[in-house]
Amino acid sequence: MNNIRRLFEISKKTDRRIIGLMSGTSLDGLDIALCQFNGSGLSTEVKLLNFITIPYPQDFKEDIKGIFSKETISLEKLCLLNEKIGIVHANYINRALSEWNIKAEAVDAIASHGQTIFHAPFSKHQDPNYTNATLQIGDGDHIAVNTGIVTISDFRQKNIAAGGEGAPLAVYGDYILFNTPSHSTVLLNIGGIANITFLPSATSKGTMFSTDLGPGNTMLDQFMQRKYQLYFDKDALYAKKGKVNQDLLNLLLDDLFFSLPLPKSTGPELFNLKYLDSRLAKLQNGNLSNEDILATLCELSAIAISRAIKDLKEKVILIPSGGGVHNPLLMERIKFYLPETTLRNIEDYGITADSKEAVLFALLANETLSGETINFKTETVKNICMGKVSFPQ
Repeated sequence: MNNIRRLFEISKKTDRRIIGLMSGTSLDGLDIALCQFNGSGLSTEVKLLNFITIPYPQDFKEDIKGIFSKETISLEKLCLLNEKIGIVHANYINRALSEWNIKAEAVDAIASHGQTIFHAPFSKHQDPNYTNATLQIGDGDHIAVNTGIVTISDFRQKNIAAGGEGAPLAVYGDYILFNTPSHSTVLLNIGGIANITFLPSATSKGTMFSTDLGPGNTMLDQFMQRKYQLYFDKDALYAKKGKVNQDLLNLLLDDLFFSLPLPKSTGPELFNLKYLDSRLAKLQNGNLSNEDILATLCELSAIAISRAIKDLKEKVILIPSGGGVHNPLLMERIKFYLPETTLRNIEDYGITADSKEAVLFALLANETLSGETINFKTETVKNICMGKVSFPQ
């Protein structure tokens, strides 16, 4: 079928099956969510049909880490990995479809977020000659050709072109999935970076927005890799043994980012081991155990999250998701700082904590494929029609 005709046929459908892909800054693997969509726009109905996370092998992780969030890298390696990630993701999709006993012809499109390599909002680089910028790799053409499925990729560039920072993009999908006029809702995603979407109730004086808050798991994970050669602190086993050091905590909170108005974006380009080391070097008494440092990093994330929710100055329902929900110490500290906030399980809404971001990008692809214009604009999302189209042939 002619490519444009094929796209036209998909756009005319009232029901679509779309695979959403997400691989975050934790570099742990690829989330693959097969979603069923009915309709488009603000009345869209979404159902999660299947979900799987396929872990990255260690050598592949190390390859990505070699170019991830670094100011100086091998351009050859960047070029090679752009192709390689696309091929690996395509192979993972084929594997998932085989396990689910679903043919590629039964899927209308793939929504690929790609692997973030660098995020550079103006608030970080502060160079007046440049605007906001971000880079995700994992070429969409390679995914399309190797799966036989139309692929939408590179969503964040359209957001920047329209005046945004390229992140976070969750607000539209969060609105479709979780908006409830009877009460205000906060969707909390704790990935490498923590971010929230605020959905005001019908009577709220607040405005809907999405924003990054600061570090989620990123420095915790990096510190575990440095000291224990583990990718994360499973069940907060190490952090639970430590004590929060208030002096280090104060130093970690002493950064311009935390005083910037919402909405804003950030990434591991700021919150990384270099950031931690610079604060440790300023300590009067720097003789801290590894466990104390982990406990303090956990407290930092909990404070950054809870402060933003308190600043809303209204009663909200909090729905957490992302890898951070599996950290019992972090969740305990968030609840400690927000004793009057009601927490709800995301599973009650038909999706899982780990699948949410992949589902959100599938939702964006559904809008792009519908080809219609809807009136939905916030400070962080200026345009719902995002992404570049790649054809299998």
